[in-house]
Amino acid sequence: MVLNSDTQEDAKSGVEKFQVKILGDSSAQITEDVLSSSNVGITDSKLSGSASSASLTNGHAAPMYSAGIRNGNETWFEVGRSKTYTPTADDIGHVLKFEYSVVDAVTKSPVGQASTLQTNRVIPAPSPIPRRIIRVDGMGHLDLDRRMTSSGTFTALSYNVLSETCASNDLYSYCPPWALSWPYRRQNLLREIVDYAADIICLQEVQNDHYEEFFAPELDKHGYHSLFKRKTTEVSSGTTIDGCATFFRRDKFSHVKKYEDNVALIVVLETKVNNQLVDNLGKRQLLCVANTHVHVQQDLKDVKLWQVHTLLKGLEKIATSADTPMLVCGDFNSVPGSAPHALLAMGKVDPSHPDLTVDPLNILRPHSKLVHQLPLVSAYSSFARTAGLAFEQHKRRLDGGTNEPLFTSVTGDFVGTLDYIFYTADSLVVESLLELLDEESLRKDTALPSPGWSSDHIALLAEFRCCKNKSKSRH
Repeated sequence: MVLNSDTQEDAKSGVEKFQVKILGDSSAQITEDVLSSSNVGITDSKLSGSASSASLTNGHAAPMYSAGIRNGNETWFEVGRSKTYTPTADDIGHVLKFEYSVVDAVTKSPVGQASTLQTNRVIPAPSPIPRRIIRVDGMGHLDLDRRMTSSGTFTALSYNVLSETCASNDLYSYCPPWALSWPYRRQNLLREIVDYAADIICLQEVQNDHYEEFFAPELDKHGYHSLFKRKTTEVSSGTTIDGCATFFRRDKFSHVKKYEDNVALIVVLETKVNNQLVDNLGKRQLLCVANTHVHVQQDLKDVKLWQVHTLLKGLEKIATSADTPMLVCGDFNSVPGSAPHALLAMGKVDPSHPDLTVDPLNILRPHSKLVHQLPLVSAYSSFARTAGLAFEQHKRRLDGGTNEPLFTSVTGDFVGTLDYIFYTADSLVVESLLELLDEESLRKDTALPSPGWSSDHIALLAEFRCCKNKSKSRH
């Protein structure tokens, strides 16, 4: 849980900044002389009054009060001074009081009385649910925290993180409000993403303000450079727009070029020689990564197909200019067997496909143009091509007809696959995959999102090895 000072009062004349303090435990009022100093801390009638319970991990200033401030049967401790505060294990069971005041730019003294915000008692965060990395060559599995990065390989993650504007209580009524709130979800999402330790991260449904204020700076601390593309249309009547954000490890890749499709962010990266992602170190090795979020409305089948078609045509142009391995990741909002999926996986759409009947503006005609020559293969179909009893559990989580996951999204009214990682099979080989989840385990919390999983989608991750280009055509 994070307390945030974004809900500040209107600025007053001569105001330069807000002074923020963090305290914490019961609902009783604290004395006015303490409030006027503007702080935040922890209070509990069971505390002895020593400062040993205070935590300053979220702030840089020394505590205003070296010992607890008593008020009746309660004692308050200052635990930080910052615009945000993430409770620690020491805070569990206590209440946090967030105090802030306007500070005069000249005198540096508070203007007026401090404002306060008080929380419910801090509860423990759900324990992370481990997902294993499964080797598709039959050599077992690797725990995420003990995974050995093989020379010549890299990992790519694709994840729709569910923007705050889309996470309404009405739509996800089964999720506790505290677990649906963005301050909680963003910390849970960040922890999950960082634990995967992917070399390339493709996130969808990232609000522009969340990218600038949270994802970019937080992942920068973990060694990632990032790029962002906003959607061309707004997701709400306000000014908040979501988009695609691509992150890559600075120690493994350098940024060469960026393209922006109608619904995709396309990034060309160059591998750094000391990481030995290819055997031939004398040759410049490029990698093209497309991160997309296709239109969500299910009745606009023509729009979905057109968006995928134009993306693939753009990637074909890049492929002809350079011998470049490609990844096409994202939320395609298209189930296996749909026309967009057929175009991606098969390179064409059958003229009799039912999706083609929805084309009021004739943007899909002639149907013969709905083809491409990129040798794209879905990474998770590798489970279906792997022999051995050890893989039976993972195969049961695939659709037998399409070899795609049974689901990548589970909500109150939908279960199905919308997310994919496609790769060019002539230049990349799948080494490992992040295991899929079973629906039964997710249904314990009704659906996604939940306290344990903070999006309505699940993350997909694949490990690839670069190989010599076998051919430049699908056929």
